[in-house]
Amino acid sequence: MNARIGWMRTAMILAVGAIGLAFTVKSVAQVQTSTQEQVGQATKQVTVEKGTVVAVSGNHLIVKMDDGSIRDIPNVPESARVTADGQQLGIHDLKPGMHLTKTVTTTSTPKVIVTTQTVTGKVWHVNAPSTVILTMENGENQSFKVPQGQTFMVNGQKTDVFSLRKGMTVSATKVVEEPVTQVEHEAKVTGHMPPPPDPPAPDQPILIASAAPTPAPAPAAAAPAELPKTGSDLPLLGLLGLMLVAGSSLVRVFRAARENRCF
Repeated sequence: MNARIGWMRTAMILAVGAIGLAFTVKSVAQVQTSTQEQVGQATKQVTVEKGTVVAVSGNHLIVKMDDGSIRDIPNVPESARVTADGQQLGIHDLKPGMHLTKTVTTTSTPKVIVTTQTVTGKVWHVNAPSTVILTMENGENQSFKVPQGQTFMVNGQKTDVFSLRKGMTVSATKVVEEPVTQVEHEAKVTGHMPPPPDPPAPDQPILIASAAPTPAPAPAAAAPAELPKTGSDLPLLGLLGLMLVAGSSLVRVFRAARENRCF
């Protein structure tokens, strides 16, 4: 019975030792990668383009540039905006004759991406000076190319690939610098309607459109020269009668005078 208990204790101790060994291997066999970004001085370039709207059909825009060229811009997005007189206008708000100014600001920022990769594992095979095979934390072997001048850390001491031996726990650091340029474009379009035409000079006639004049009514036909219906011939007849009486009296007077002269 005691012997059986002893064997069980021995098995437990071996199991704990194996677990500890596994954690030890895991801690020394790992790959760590870190990335840093080094940003340089940014530069800006501004370009200005001017043109006049010729036609707008749906989302299709035609603009005549200041240099005389015609620019055909199909499929203008609905989100595109033009700032005109303090208002935000879309493609459907543009009108022929509208002046547009497009300002494009290009910002170029140089960057250097620094990638640092640290490898730790056990040497399984060395093919100096080009490659080394390390046993990684998952138990798999992984081959690494050895750059010229690469050094390894073994027990806190630097060594080269020619000094590596199978079973050594080594660590190596690989640094890669990749220069890139980040380019950003910012476009802003402004516009304004053309000014109204100048008024005509004072010595020039101004045509004013008016409605056709209404024709004046035709004058009535002249009435025939006749006495009104209320008039009468009696006064004229009276005057003629009076003249006859006066004439008769005068004849009598002359006749009497003549007779007296004869006696």
